[in-house]
Amino acid sequence: MIKSLIPPAGPPRTLALAQLISRTGDGAYYVCAALFFTRVVGLSPGQLGLGLTIAWAVALVLGVPLGNLADRRGVRGTAVFFFCCAGVAVGSYLFVRSFPLFVLAACLYAVGQRSGSAAQQALLAGVVPRENLTKVRAYLQSSYNAGLAVGAALGGIVLLFDTPAAYLAAFALNSVAFFVAALVLCRVPAVPPTPPATKDKAKQSVFQDPPYVAVSLLNLILVLHVPLIDVALPLWIVGHTEAPAWVLSVMFVLNTLAVVVFQVRVSRGVTGLASAARYVVRGGLLLGAGCVIFAFSGSPDSVVPAFLLLVAAAAVQTLGEMVQMAGTWEISFGLAPDGRHGQYQAFFGMGLTVAEIVGPLALTGLIVYWGAPGWILLGALFVIAGFLMVPAVRWGERRLAAAQKASEQELPDTSGELARN
Repeated sequence: MIKSLIPPAGPPRTLALAQLISRTGDGAYYVCAALFFTRVVGLSPGQLGLGLTIAWAVALVLGVPLGNLADRRGVRGTAVFFFCCAGVAVGSYLFVRSFPLFVLAACLYAVGQRSGSAAQQALLAGVVPRENLTKVRAYLQSSYNAGLAVGAALGGIVLLFDTPAAYLAAFALNSVAFFVAALVLCRVPAVPPTPPATKDKAKQSVFQDPPYVAVSLLNLILVLHVPLIDVALPLWIVGHTEAPAWVLSVMFVLNTLAVVVFQVRVSRGVTGLASAARYVVRGGLLLGAGCVIFAFSGSPDSVVPAFLLLVAAAAVQTLGEMVQMAGTWEISFGLAPDGRHGQYQAFFGMGLTVAEIVGPLALTGLIVYWGAPGWILLGALFVIAGFLMVPAVRWGERRLAAAQKASEQELPDTSGELARN
């Protein structure tokens, strides 16, 4: 079992190690951040929310331009640089004691974390054969969740002490983790940068790739399950069910351990774009089914049935998450032209950033205030987005094939010269 969780030697294992280290620091940060900034720094909850919204909005706006820069300058060096930026940003939290400085540091952290992750994905595409990308990406996702779980446990210890020194230690850990992860990434082979576009090939921006834009927008809907557990679910459990609040911890542990143990196994069925699209359909159906079960969890008048329904819904949604993500990884890599994975992965990753910005507000309004009908509507959105991914992927395949054919026709014909020689 343990061996099946360890990626193959070489770049995959190195990338997974960097992922594990950086997310361990992030796990501790996520658990402690809100209490640190409100209790130690003295920010109000409104200032904290506004500052984080500004930071993620800045990361969203700069995502594609910085992804394009990664393609031009080299994705490995860019990933290392942005991981170091994130490390500097988190380290600066040890000295930040005002709202303006917090916003500046949070912006640097958001840009460094998001752009570094996008460059890391582009590096993965450059050092791993395309047919193995989804499998290796599954290993990285397992490392991601394992790191968050370990970091969250360390953050829990910090919360037990609940002192300024303990919080500062958690941020110092996160900062060091980013720098160590950057050093680990230096061991991955470099990927040659993409030459600057000529006038004849100027129209190569991801924004001018309608099928890729379409699959990215559909993915934005599907990844709304990510902010679900942070805001909407706790409020739903407390305000609409008879289950104890600590059931959320059970659901979080269930999700994290399941992804660590089963993500690689679940991803084995993805062998190309066609199978990836089918996986997304299945993932959408499972996410929708989980929403329906969540809707019924508010009906029982006793603790045990509500508890069991919530855990069952979490299990179904976790399976749906693993299946959906396995499919969208293949699609995000498979529809991106060679040499432009930096900007394409940055654009695809913007869906998660948008979900984290608008998701809490939208899901709270949909689920907490509307109740069970809101869950049903959210489930229907998951299902519809899953089914629409199939024609969107076929559209992208046709466009990519046409672009490759046109590129081959532009190559000079040297057969006559070779024959004369």
